[in-house]
Amino acid sequence: MDTIAGFFSFITTPVSWVIVQFHKLYGAIFGPDTGWAWGLSIVSLVILIRICLIPLFVKQIKATRAMQTLQPEMKKIQERYKSDKQRQSEEMMKLYKESGTNPLSSCLPILAQSPFFFALYHVLNGIASNKKIGVIDQQLLDSARDAHIFGAPLAVKFTDSADKVASLGASLTDVRVVTALMIILMSASQFFTQRQLMTKNVDTTVKTPFMQQQKMLMYVFPIMFAVFGINFPVGVLVYWLTTNVWTMGQQMYVIRQNPTPGSKAQASYLERLQKHITTSGKTRSRGQVRAVKAIVAKGRDRNEYERKFINGLNKAGFAAQADGTVIVSDTVATTTEDGAPAAAPKRQQPKRQSKSKRQSATAATGGKTDGGATTADASGPSLTKSEDSKPQGAAAKNKPAAASGSQPGQGTRSKAKSGQRKGQQRPKHPSKK
Repeated sequence: MDTIAGFFSFITTPVSWVIVQFHKLYGAIFGPDTGWAWGLSIVSLVILIRICLIPLFVKQIKATRAMQTLQPEMKKIQERYKSDKQRQSEEMMKLYKESGTNPLSSCLPILAQSPFFFALYHVLNGIASNKKIGVIDQQLLDSARDAHIFGAPLAVKFTDSADKVASLGASLTDVRVVTALMIILMSASQFFTQRQLMTKNVDTTVKTPFMQQQKMLMYVFPIMFAVFGINFPVGVLVYWLTTNVWTMGQQMYVIRQNPTPGSKAQASYLERLQKHITTSGKTRSRGQVRAVKAIVAKGRDRNEYERKFINGLNKAGFAAQADGTVIVSDTVATTTEDGAPAAAPKRQQPKRQSKSKRQSATAATGGKTDGGATTADASGPSLTKSEDSKPQGAAAKNKPAAASGSQPGQGTRSKAKSGQRKGQQRPKHPSKK
């Protein structure tokens, strides 16, 4: 550990300078030689570093989600080129390049924070060894050696001997209790952070090897912290416990406000968003506008929770727009649950009136249509019996078909009975025969 810390000694001076500046601030409040002044200086250093790493944290979230999306494709490549590892690696790199994803992006916050961690370890180790380091002079060195946090000096470790602990003005029991408690809290916070990521913010519809790796890390990281923690000075334990708590809170905020699509966290988020929209009638923040806009843009690719959200808005009389806003809609839903346009209602045809009703309507209007013409003029031959429709004697019955200009075989068809329509007659219903 000392060798690694020495490798990052180039950043020791900036880290020690930041600690000294915070110590001046808190020393004026709590006293320069108190553990509160030095402990809060370390906590403030962590907060400052994590604020500077927020852009990298955002990239980490995007990279992690992109990797989750690519897991099915990666699995196909592994199965296709199972026997050709070189071709498998080439296809993997091609997939990363096409999707713009970098597997190392998910490790950026940890990698960027490592130099500060080892620099702080180098500073605290120098305090324990009574060596001036960075901008910490002998006066500040004596003040830091006298500072205790709950009875444990900043520079002692769990594995230090009783003589070394006694030389710093503390008892071995106090040091062991404080360091053991801090190690337990540090490991527990790491486990809870990873657990809430796996149980709430992972797409449950896709089972990939990436999820198995995350589950393994959920147990491996806390064990690693517990093993290495016994060799960390109290000041480094304060640093690492603070950064774990910060990561846990930061992740809780991200899971609540920007959950992974398809996860349980997204289901809870959309339920809250739907309740808010139905109550206030609008989206409240830019994050909500972005969420609604992304769901509308997916169309048929929406997952179960997103379809349920759109259907809930439609049933409440609201319609989500492409720009992320929500408007009140009194009409039928414009989209179905899969994002497809809803079909227009079918036009109903009026029922066909019976012959008796048509005759009664004609008699009631005096045989006139809207244009003033008689029913026979408007629609062809009359449906009622008339003298004109009767044949003129027996000669008319026996009139040859050729004389009337009709072709053979059509004589019987052309002789329509009075009161019936000409042309082919519809067969009667069997019950009326």
